[in-house]
Amino acid sequence: CLTSISDAEVEYDEKEGSFWYIRYPIKGTDDYLTVATTRPETMLGDTALAVHPEDERYKSFIGKTVILPLMNREIPVIADEYVEKEFGTGVVKITPAHDPNDFEVGQRHDLPVINILNDDATMNQNAGVYEGLDRYEARKKIVKDLQELDFLLNSKPHTHNVGTCYRCHSVIEPKVSKQWFVAMKSLAEPAIEAVKTSKTQFVPERFSKIYFNWMENVQDWCISRQLWWGHRIPAWYCSDCGHMQVSRTVPETCEKCASNNLIQDEDVLDTWFSSALWPFSTLGWPDKTDDLDYFYPTSVLVTGYDIIFFWVARMIFSGIEHMGEVPFKYVLIHGLVRDSQGRKMSKSLNNGVDPLEVIDQYGTDALRYALIIGTSPGNDMRFSNEKLDSSRNFANKIWNAFRFVMMNFEEDETFDDVNIDNFTLSDRWILSRANTIIRDVTENLEKFELGIGLQKIYEFIWEEFCDWYIELVKPRLFDREAKGRIEALYVLNEVLKISMKLLHPFMPFITEQIYQHLVTDDESIMISDWPIYNEELNHPESESLMGTVMEAIRSIRNIKAEMKVPVNKKPTAIFVIDDLKMGTIFEQEESTFIRLAGVSGFEVHTDKSNVPQDAVSSVIDGAEIYIPLDELLDFDKEMERLQKEKKNLKAEIARANGKLNNEKFVSKAPAEVVAAEREKLDKYSEMYSKVLERIELMKNKM
Repeated sequence: CLTSISDAEVEYDEKEGSFWYIRYPIKGTDDYLTVATTRPETMLGDTALAVHPEDERYKSFIGKTVILPLMNREIPVIADEYVEKEFGTGVVKITPAHDPNDFEVGQRHDLPVINILNDDATMNQNAGVYEGLDRYEARKKIVKDLQELDFLLNSKPHTHNVGTCYRCHSVIEPKVSKQWFVAMKSLAEPAIEAVKTSKTQFVPERFSKIYFNWMENVQDWCISRQLWWGHRIPAWYCSDCGHMQVSRTVPETCEKCASNNLIQDEDVLDTWFSSALWPFSTLGWPDKTDDLDYFYPTSVLVTGYDIIFFWVARMIFSGIEHMGEVPFKYVLIHGLVRDSQGRKMSKSLNNGVDPLEVIDQYGTDALRYALIIGTSPGNDMRFSNEKLDSSRNFANKIWNAFRFVMMNFEEDETFDDVNIDNFTLSDRWILSRANTIIRDVTENLEKFELGIGLQKIYEFIWEEFCDWYIELVKPRLFDREAKGRIEALYVLNEVLKISMKLLHPFMPFITEQIYQHLVTDDESIMISDWPIYNEELNHPESESLMGTVMEAIRSIRNIKAEMKVPVNKKPTAIFVIDDLKMGTIFEQEESTFIRLAGVSGFEVHTDKSNVPQDAVSSVIDGAEIYIPLDELLDFDKEMERLQKEKKNLKAEIARANGKLNNEKFVSKAPAEVVAAEREKLDKYSEMYSKVLERIELMKNKM
């Protein structure tokens, strides 16, 4: 980057390096001190060696002079508590120009500062014969020269953290230079207090620890950058008298000598400095505009955890400093979008996603849905084509449901003749469920649980509205003279309106398109009211009764699937109930059972005296369901099929066992292939056990 950066922009990567042990001769003696360093090239700028004042090994050397190898410069041995006695040799080289800790030591001991690096990390004139060499080339030559001159005692491999630039990932070189800084202490204190007193809250709360950790240990902020693009530093220098002045507007003359020979500082502001002003600078500040008065402070900032100290913290203290109050009430932290394998997206891995390409293939709403479903605040998410396929399927499901409803609407459909007394159990059930979903999703959004809220909307639309309610009302829709037809259309319209409103923040385009065709007085879904939960519309009894009907239908379907009953085979269902009211409901829903459960009819009893001995059963809440076995199967054909299936499964189990018992296969095949084979074996073994159970059952019935 060839620019200064702030501490926050330095990332630390673990790298393999070396510890070089260098001999520093004591002036006028044959004695020496040994220094261990990972950056031997910086020794050219050493201005002292330091030891701990309480280290008995080196007390006698304090105040003496050593000769700096290669440079033949005399430097003092000083005592400073900064030195860790147990680290390295206990002797530290002090290079004030190229290490921030060394700089502090140098300030305490009034040491000279010798800069040996140019801005491009090549050695400058202070490096002597190494001038012009790249830092790493200089390192190699210096190590070679130290060895040849008998100053290098040893070297050992050493793993250590190396500072790199978060943008370009180049290794950072600390270097003393004149820069512009923001004094942070007075800004940090009120910003810390604002979060401690919940004026601003992090969601999830655990991220406030990152905020506090940074703010409580913050250093003065270097804000000047040597880049071409950015806001220029608002400082001007007089070419005649050298005076520097800062101004909000471009000055025409020097405020000290009245000269008009002014030159603006060539540095630009750190982009995060400009970004920190965003909550109010975009609203007309420093002027007191209507927008600023209305929109500041705002309610929620949504951002990633990786820029809490880069941006969030700086917006908070800037807002308090310039506006007198925090810029937002909540900071909603989202995770990073990772690839399907959980890896961070990067150019080097070529695993990034171009949103425009995704939109072309799947649509904008599907992309938005895929980025939210299954997420929770602060946690990373995995992004995959499978997720996009699922998102597109959901959008298609909604659109097909909408088209089905519209096919049954008259032109300029109205619901003036709706009579709630004609509402069926399924009508009351779906309206009550829609009301409950309003409450649940609203609570989720208020808690910033976007992923959970969207999952509930998905399950309601797909499973309850599309898979159940639409199927339940089809007979009333197809018969234009049917009682309750207009009520069914009204309920479809109402539930679709509610569903589209709840879904609109996540999938705005498809929901607006559908809403425009529904019966509503609203001009647009965007300016319609958010649906409000109404406790009076709750109908828990209908939800419970309909839930039992649905469970009974599922149970009958499962029995038929497990017994591999042909689709065209429609047995009789026998219900044994505890509650006569439930029996009445089953009888009222007989046509529903015949159509959706695939039965020819059913009987309702209060005891098992009329249940055949060979009936297959299933237990649900409030009832037992029996289906006579002789109505399900042709026993001879079924036994023949089971014996054939048993033979095939036995062969598959033997094949899988043969592979897994083969040492070469297990050791040489990829781990995922071996794992897949084990899964197959488990699946075949489970299927084989079930087939044996079915064969035994058939033998007992024959």
